Amino acid sequence: MASNEIGSFQNIYQKIAENIERVMRGQSGAVRMMLAGFVSGGHVLLEDYPGTGKTTLAKALALSIDAHFSRIQFTPDLLPSDILGVSIFNQKDQAFHFHKGPVFTNILLGDEINRASPRTQSALLEAMAEGQVSMDGQLRRLEDLFFVIATQNPVESRGTYPLPEAQMDRFALQFRLGYVSTEEEVSILTDQRKGHPIDDISPCVTKEDVVGLARQLQNVRISEELKTYIVEMVKATRSHPGVQLGASPRASLALMKTAKALAMFDGLEFVTPEHVQEIAEPVIAHRMVMDPQARFSGETAEGVVEDILKTLPSPV
Repeated sequence: MASNEIGSFQNIYQKIAENIERVMRGQSGAVRMMLAGFVSGGHVLLEDYPGTGKTTLAKALALSIDAHFSRIQFTPDLLPSDILGVSIFNQKDQAFHFHKGPVFTNILLGDEINRASPRTQSALLEAMAEGQVSMDGQLRRLEDLFFVIATQNPVESRGTYPLPEAQMDRFALQFRLGYVSTEEEVSILTDQRKGHPIDDISPCVTKEDVVGLARQLQNVRISEELKTYIVEMVKATRSHPGVQLGASPRASLALMKTAKALAMFDGLEFVTPEHVQEIAEPVIAHRMVMDPQARFSGETAEGVVEDILKTLPSPV
């Protein structure tokens, strides 16, 4: 890529990030991770306590881009057809007509995704993995720009259904927002003295800008040494003590793509080891299944990734 192209794509990222951060105070790291998943063609799972801004973050992204946005509130009685759509018989022409569901959009917010039944959760699998929906014996393609942001509450278990490993693996990243500092929380109170600042957000880039940003990922270089580093990192999860099921090659692909996105955000033509290390935990940890005994002892998937990063030699 020419230097002016790099600057152009970096500028698009900065416009989106700054627009979102007008609403999401003290969450620059979370915004950066979410946009890395967005640009790399993956999907994001936000797992955090109520009131930390998960839904606001998703809405702020959608409002920052001149694109279609849909929101689904997942509940126990939600059906697959409520997501994908349904065919309705028309008496006039004696034929069935397909009415598209909210999944036919650019940015889809799945709020409290773990409240729906496994049958309904699985309705998203094909859409997230292949960008298509199979209904009534027909294959319907989704938009080129299709991004799912799902949220779930980690502390409430009543009326919830844990996401199966196959679906967790479809999310490029999972991370938490956490609580902001005292100063940032005071700023949030100040910002909302007359209304919510998200009401003032307007699109700062077009859908075509974002699609172009995603296409340029293939032009960001990554060395063979870094590819090997990524594979060895993911491979180490499969033999680590306390891990019952390690990460799959899909984790390696997601780690490479999101690291490329971070490099582009930083105005670089190539990926550095620091980019891989920065995004490794949110890409890998949620794909692992810890041994019950290890969980009982207090070990976590995040701790395993951190341990691997410390022990695995990094390319120079």
